[in-house]
Amino acid sequence: MKPRSVVFLAPKQGNSEQEWEDCAAGSPGVPGRGGNPRYIVADGATEAYDSLRWVNQLASSFIGVDAPELTPESLRRWFAQMQELWNTEAPARASYIEERKFAQGSFATFLGCELVDLAGRRPAWRAAALGDTVLFHVRGGRLVAHFPALRAQDFGLNPDGVHTSPDRLDHMVGKLRFASGEIAAGDLLFLATDAFAQWMIRFIEADGLKLWQVLSRLDHPLSFERMINTQRDAGKMKDDDVTLLRVHLVTDNPAFIVTCLP
Repeated sequence: MKPRSVVFLAPKQGNSEQEWEDCAAGSPGVPGRGGNPRYIVADGATEAYDSLRWVNQLASSFIGVDAPELTPESLRRWFAQMQELWNTEAPARASYIEERKFAQGSFATFLGCELVDLAGRRPAWRAAALGDTVLFHVRGGRLVAHFPALRAQDFGLNPDGVHTSPDRLDHMVGKLRFASGEIAAGDLLFLATDAFAQWMIRFIEADGLKLWQVLSRLDHPLSFERMINTQRDAGKMKDDDVTLLRVHLVTDNPAFIVTCLP
């Protein structure tokens, strides 16, 4: 069984993709060397200082060679390392205002997922989350689980997340949530940031089967962008940066590869 992944994104209305303050990344792992496939989605706070650097740092590290294990102890060490790196590599501040914002730090919600034992008897996903970025596990057009188990009304303006301040470390680790689930060939995992995750949860309540049909068949960035704009214009989705990372568990190699050119 092999994972096949794709990322869809849409910035806030009127913004360019360069202003997108989410981040998503994945690694297929290293067969034969013990490396498992890993995926991360992070949502940088819009008003935070240098949030793009923060989410990109988290994403690249989580899928890198020194990636943390999904345990409280390992993630605590990783958070501390990420905080130190973000502070030591910060560019020089040119004004008092920038210095004040730097002191306030940056912030991002976080969901990290790892696929284990794909060639064994009990393949599974394992995940850790901090905030309102959500994983959805779908099998045969039906929702198996979503993690964290948020309701539509649970999405707010002050979610938990990963902060650059060492003073927040204990609080962050205490708020971490963990989950796992067995997977099978044909399953789909969707990792989504808050605006899209909230919309998905509302859609599930109305017509979950249709939702999974639509999202599983998405095959082009423009199709995703049109869908997002339609839902925003109808007032059904918050105007925020949107990210969807889709992972499909398959047993065969693709018959062809599609490349989307600008």
